[in-house]
Amino acid sequence: MAIMAAIGIAGGCTGDLSALEPAGPSANSIARLWWVMLTASFLLFSLVIGLFLAAVFVPGFGRRIAAESWIVGGGIALPLPILFVLTLYAFWQGEHLLRGGGSLSPDIVRIEALATRWNWQFGYPDLPGAPPTLGTLHIPAGRTVEIAVTSEDVIHSLWIPRLGGKIDAVPGHTTYLRLRADTPGRYGGQCSEYCGTGHAGMRFEVFAHAPEDYPAAVDHQERQ
Repeated sequence: MAIMAAIGIAGGCTGDLSALEPAGPSANSIARLWWVMLTASFLLFSLVIGLFLAAVFVPGFGRRIAAESWIVGGGIALPLPILFVLTLYAFWQGEHLLRGGGSLSPDIVRIEALATRWNWQFGYPDLPGAPPTLGTLHIPAGRTVEIAVTSEDVIHSLWIPRLGGKIDAVPGHTTYLRLRADTPGRYGGQCSEYCGTGHAGMRFEVFAHAPEDYPAAVDHQERQ
């Protein structure tokens, strides 16, 4: 019952910035991990509540078991194997994310993202002569994109919920995020690290284009 209620509530978590409405393999991996951990937590919760109700309403339930055994069994033996399995699964999904949600490929599109208070500037080193775009990121659909992220002032965090996870933009350092959009379309992005008074408006748009339309789309954006 509780699981069904949670699923019903989560079903409303959709939209432009919903991590539960993935549109690429990296975001799929994150959403899968979220559902697995939610399910495991509800199973544990249901078991604990079941034991509690049995102890309250079933006469003599558990009295033959020593208090120390309840502590060791319920506090150590029960949760540790579950937490161990979840940790291994999380590490496995993390490796999956490092590969951009799939196998490593030499055909990677490079993007440069520069965070400033309070906007994002994107460069396209694979498209010689293409000027940077401000507040709009163009990517080809169906190809792994590697975004080199940095900042010129304070720590920001680049996040495109429907396509992948978060990565910090740190002044003086470059971090890398790999993601892929399965189909052409528009996706929302935002800064997910509080960076000052303009943080709430530090959003950007991502447009995934058919691979053959990608160079022309960047060029057209800048000539408008």
